[in-house]
Amino acid sequence: MHEAQRILRAGRARAGRRDALRPLVCGALGALAACSLGPRYHRPDIPAPAAWVTQADASAPQWPAREWWRGFASGDLDELIGKAQRANDDLRAAIARVHQADAQRRIAGAPLLPALNLDANATRARAPATGQPVFMTGNDFSPVLSASYELDFWGKNRAALAAATASAKASRYDRTTVELGVMAGVAGTYFQALQLRDRLGIADANLANATKILAGLRLEQTAGLATGLDVAQQETVVATINASIPPLQQQLRQSIDALAILIGSTPEGVDVTHGGLDELAEPAVRPGLPSELLARRPDVAEAEALLIAANANIAAARAAFFPSITLTASGGYESAALANLLRPANRVWSLGAGVMQPIFQGGALLGQYQLARGHYEELLADYHKAVISALANVEDALVAVGQTREQVERQQQATLTAQRAYEFANKQMRAGTINVLTLLNTETALFSARDALAQAKYAHLQALVSLYQALGGGWQLQQEPA
Repeated sequence: MHEAQRILRAGRARAGRRDALRPLVCGALGALAACSLGPRYHRPDIPAPAAWVTQADASAPQWPAREWWRGFASGDLDELIGKAQRANDDLRAAIARVHQADAQRRIAGAPLLPALNLDANATRARAPATGQPVFMTGNDFSPVLSASYELDFWGKNRAALAAATASAKASRYDRTTVELGVMAGVAGTYFQALQLRDRLGIADANLANATKILAGLRLEQTAGLATGLDVAQQETVVATINASIPPLQQQLRQSIDALAILIGSTPEGVDVTHGGLDELAEPAVRPGLPSELLARRPDVAEAEALLIAANANIAAARAAFFPSITLTASGGYESAALANLLRPANRVWSLGAGVMQPIFQGGALLGQYQLARGHYEELLADYHKAVISALANVEDALVAVGQTREQVERQQQATLTAQRAYEFANKQMRAGTINVLTLLNTETALFSARDALAQAKYAHLQALVSLYQALGGGWQLQQEPA
């Protein structure tokens, strides 16, 4: 109760503060202007670092393009993302939430306009005449147009509209966030499928080569140039490579199924039967300044829009403590004869005004105000987390891009070395200068190096996708989706 009284006193007189004249101005202007009793919104000050800890390629473009995925130069990826933009179910749900938010905004804005109603009645009645033992039958026609309007004296309705407007903006930012996540998911899953196809190709080639060596050893065993142990060891290599293929096929099938879900299709409608990681281009991107990131992350914009909405809800909750003023008017005609209904003599009208002041509601108004304040504090923490998470996401992605690029370069060198070692060992084995164990070791090393290279290439591509997503995917705050 003390809190409610404090709010009333603060709303009526704010001596020594910038808002002290608001009640006086409202009293002078009356119905011509609305008073706002809520706190003005100020963006929380969260200082951003002057530069990124991890520096990107200075020759790269500053910030990604809006259609960032085209930098990978893959027509198949472009087609898949186009399908996802049209048919992804998560994106459709986000668009539906935008429509709902727009409808809520229209609902919230309705109290700011007069409400008009038409009431038309026609009755025929039979009743006893006054003081006479006879009955009279008569008609009554009464079309009446009524209007009512609540003066938004304390800004309660305008605050509700402001909250709904901010929530509608938040729903649009949410849609963009969902879309960015879907695009990144499609790209990452497509790259994973290509990686698994490459690894299957490597396994099939190694299996064919190992089977060829096994056949040669069996011939040499027949001629007495190889032992049964040599043959058994190569059979082990063949069996090991052969056993590695089914798990890769399973993972490829699962990746295709996941890709189908992302593009809103059945697995049969996804074709990943051609192409490889080596055919993709490696786009370059530079993240700009950290201070600019807040205008390029839709999730950060969404968090702030929700914070603005919560701030407006505080104003609406404060205004609920003050009286509401309602104006009503009605006008029409009433006549016993339909032919005489519209004559000036049959006009009826009324005007009225009412004031309703909450007195005691069991603490409901104070509870609503405290709830709005608490919700604002929660969203303030969420906004702070969104900002620092955005900065951390970019740093993590920059580190991943740089380290995976170096990993690919080193793994390429390791693969070339393993390839040369295997070729030397194969020649020396045929010349009889080394035993089969040496050949088996180089063969296993080459297979492992090729497989690790395919995984390193995929990790680098995935890091690039994560960087694009962390930078907002080319979105900017002034590019609000419709």
